[in-house]
Amino acid sequence: MTARRMLLLGPPGAGKGTQAERLGKSLGIPQISTGDMLRAAVQAGTPIGRQAQAFMDRGELVPDAVVIGVAEERLSQPDARRGFILDGFPRTAAQASALDAMLEKLGVSLERCIAIHVDADQLVQRLLKRAAIEGRTDDNEETIRNRMRVYREQTQPLVDHYRARGVLRELDGVGTVDEVAARIEAALA
Repeated sequence: MTARRMLLLGPPGAGKGTQAERLGKSLGIPQISTGDMLRAAVQAGTPIGRQAQAFMDRGELVPDAVVIGVAEERLSQPDARRGFILDGFPRTAAQASALDAMLEKLGVSLERCIAIHVDADQLVQRLLKRAAIEGRTDDNEETIRNRMRVYREQTQPLVDHYRARGVLRELDGVGTVDEVAARIEAALA
């Protein structure tokens, strides 16, 4: 059986978004990213979306409580009942605990957490290349290394959380998109 309710973890530039999009199409389940969830809730004008919009309009980070509310709204939608791929949520231990509680409330559980590992220097090179291609002047080596530090401090501890639950699979994120996809598919079995 292939896992159908999963989370992709990895530092910025590890390829989570690329792999989640590809896997979602292959399995016919939605890729759910934090940014997409927030934008959809704002566009739909839901109460949580209006809360998120207020923070975004002020240029502030959307607090955990709002992100968790948006995630719960999204995971409750009919297309997510067949499965989902979480990309970018949860990011913190508090969000992981909230995810556990909301999935329990929905009567489902997370079947797999895939942690994608890539060497820090290689991540920096990937992100600098992406920034140059996309014309993103805000992505320089200093900001990239800071994002990686925040990931190590806030999100890396989730690896232990999901390892303790017995759903973690770790894999090398270096290689072609197809090579990494094959590793992910093997980890879902």
